[in-house]
Amino acid sequence: MITGLDHIAMVVHDLDAAEAGLARLLGRPANWRGGMHGARHVWFQLGNMALDVITPVGGETGNKVRERLEKHGEGLWGLGFATGDLAAAQRRMERVGITTYGPGVEVSTHPETGATREWPSFVTRLRATHAVNLFFIGHPADAAPWPVSPIDGSDEGAAVSGLDHVVVRTPNPDRAAALYGARMGLDMKLDRSNPDWGTRLMFFRCGDLVVEVAHDLNAGVSDGPDSLWGLSWRVPDVAAARARMAAEGIRVSEVRTGRKPGTAVFTVKDAPGGVPTLVIGPQA
Repeated sequence: MITGLDHIAMVVHDLDAAEAGLARLLGRPANWRGGMHGARHVWFQLGNMALDVITPVGGETGNKVRERLEKHGEGLWGLGFATGDLAAAQRRMERVGITTYGPGVEVSTHPETGATREWPSFVTRLRATHAVNLFFIGHPADAAPWPVSPIDGSDEGAAVSGLDHVVVRTPNPDRAAALYGARMGLDMKLDRSNPDWGTRLMFFRCGDLVVEVAHDLNAGVSDGPDSLWGLSWRVPDVAAARARMAAEGIRVSEVRTGRKPGTAVFTVKDAPGGVPTLVIGPQA
C-alpha cells in the first residue's frame, strides 16, 4: 500500500530565507516554485523523497499554514506517503479507523511560467493520527518521476543525496506502534529501549528510509499528542559534506561515530525552520 515517502512539508515565515538556507544545507537548489490556495512553496527533490517548504499569503491552504505558524511556530508540518493506488489506500485507512477527507487534486502554479504540477491526494484527520499531519499522494505506475534537484557548485559526495530518517516524538509508544505498524502497515525493523539514552526507539521502514518513533523514558506514558520533530539527511561523504557546509557559514558539530554501526554523523545547528538536523553517512 505505502511504497515510500513522497515528501515532507515544512512551514516557515520567510520563504526566501528558508529556501536559501536549505539550498546551502542540501547542496542543491529548489527545482519547483509555485503557489496554491493562498500559499507559496518551494520544492527540493532528492533521491528518495522531497522537501516542500511553505509560507502563507492568504486563502484556504494559506490560512491553515498561518494557523500552524501562530500555534507552533516554524517547523515540520506533515508527512506525505506515496501509494500506487490512492483509492485502495484510503479504503484501508478507513477500515482500520484512520478517518480521512478527500480525495482531491492539489494544483501548484509556477508564478512566472504559469506551468502547473498536480498531486492527487487525501488527508487523514488529526484526531486519528494523534495530532501528526499525515497525507497520501497517488503515484500512478506510468507517471514520470520529478527530476532530482541538481548539485549546486559541489561534488555529489558533499551534497545531500536523500533522507535517512524522519523522527516522530510520542508520549505513548505502544499507541504509535499500533498506528505506524499495525494500522498503516509500515514494517517495524527495530524496537529498542536504551536507559543510557533515556529513550525507546522504534524504526519503521518506508521505502529506503525510516520513520523513527522516539519516546522519552523519563517522561512516562501519557495520552498527549505526537509531534514531528527532526530529520537525518544522508550523504555519500560525511567529511566532505561537513567541510562544504562549514565553508558556507553553516554551524556544524564535529564528525562523530554514529549509533548505527559503520556510520559517521554530525549535527547541523540552527537549521532552517528550527528543525533538529543530523547528517549521516558511511564511516571513512
